[in-house]
Formats: sequence, structure tokens, C-alpha cells
Amino acid sequence: MFDNQAASKKFSRRGRTAGVAASIGAALLAVGIGAHPAAAGGDTGLPNRPAAAPTATPAEPRLGADNLIQRDDFFQQGLSPVGATVDMTGKQALSACSGEETMRMLTKGKAGAYADVTWTFDTKDTLLTESVADGSTDTSAASYEKQLNELVRSCQVEPAGHWYYGKGHTITVKAGEGRWYPAFSGDGGAAGGVAVIRSGHRFGIVELSGQPSDDPGYMEGIAAAAINRLAD
Repeated sequence: MFDNQAASKKFSRRGRTAGVAASIGAALLAVGIGAHPAAAGGDTGLPNRPAAAPTATPAEPRLGADNLIQRDDFFQQGLSPVGATVDMTGKQALSACSGEETMRMLTKGKAGAYADVTWTFDTKDTLLTESVADGSTDTSAASYEKQLNELVRSCQVEPAGHWYYGKGHTITVKAGEGRWYPAFSGDGGAAGGVAVIRSGHRFGIVELSGQPSDDPGYMEGIAAAAINRLAD
């Protein structure tokens, strides 16, 4: 699970900055189960009838901190996590390419639930953010997935000397699907990456700022881990 250490970072796109969510700790959603006592029995003068069994209504699955990428997901990618900040409002900036747009803004507040996390690591200038939401249907989630991919692709062509996202790569795992994009600095060096993910009616975006290795393919492993967590 997450540490209780707070992290704060700002992202920029062409000189603009966006605040990172700042709710500290792993805020878990709890689902209450109501108990219905049996009606009091008495002599009504009517034939005895077997009491009807109460009908159980299953709780609607919601997002929680467990659906976000976890500490154990980083080690194979060459990352050593230090701490995490978790928020459940959907007000964290989506990515370095989105300016100040948040998941709540993207969905106009209509998603069933939101969850965000910011991870810090023991290497300087390395940060991971993830923002996910629970849509009402698979169709609506697929629509938001498309919008997120379009947002990412808008930063694939940038002026010389500016960072940019590279070519997108499709990833499919048992739990869902995604598309990951390497990120490159202004001099063309690997500098993290971003992935748009979906599992059923849940969807989101996860971005790494930093360079665990010279091979930008580490984003594929991060994307796969995020999809699997989203489906739990």
C-alpha cells in the first residue's frame, strides 16, 4: 500500500503550471452493508407462512486506493519509491500535456468515483502521477479513453528543443487495455512517458517524469501494472 509521506510537484506545458493533488494518506472508500431485522411475529389469526428471506443488494464496486499503482509495481522498472499522496476528488492535473485540466473537468463531474496518486522516488526529478475514474458504462469509459489519447497526441509534435511524446504503443493484458507513449526531452533523450489505460468502465492516465533507464520501454511495464490494479 501507500506511505503517508506527502509529495507536491507542479507540471508545466509551455510555461504553464498545474497543481498536483494534495490530500495526504491513502483514503479508502468504505461500503456499508445494511441489516434488515425480521418483522415481529404475532398471532394474526392467519395461517402461518414461512418468512421471506431478505433480498441482498450487492454494493456497487467503487474506486479505492487499491486501484491505483502500488509500491511493489515499481521495482521491476528500476524505481525506488519514497512516498505517495492520494486523493479521491479527481482534481489532480491529468498530465504535463493537459495544462490545468483534471479528470473531474474532463468528465464534467459525471464519473461515479475518482482516485489520484502522486509518487515520489529516491532519484532526483522523478515523479509519477496517476488519475483514474469510474465511468457509468464501458461505452462512456471508451469515449473518455479516446479523449485522453487525443490529448496525449496533441503533444507529439512540438517546437525544436521542447520535450515531446513519442509514438503510441498498444498494450493488452487480461485485465484491460491501454496505449503508452515514451517521452523525450528537448535534446531527444528518454525522459519518462505516459499511458492511457482502461479496464471495463474504469479508465485513466498515468505519467512518469524521469528516466529509470535508457530504454523507454519501461512505460509498458508501468502501464500493465496500472491496468491490472484498475481492474481489482
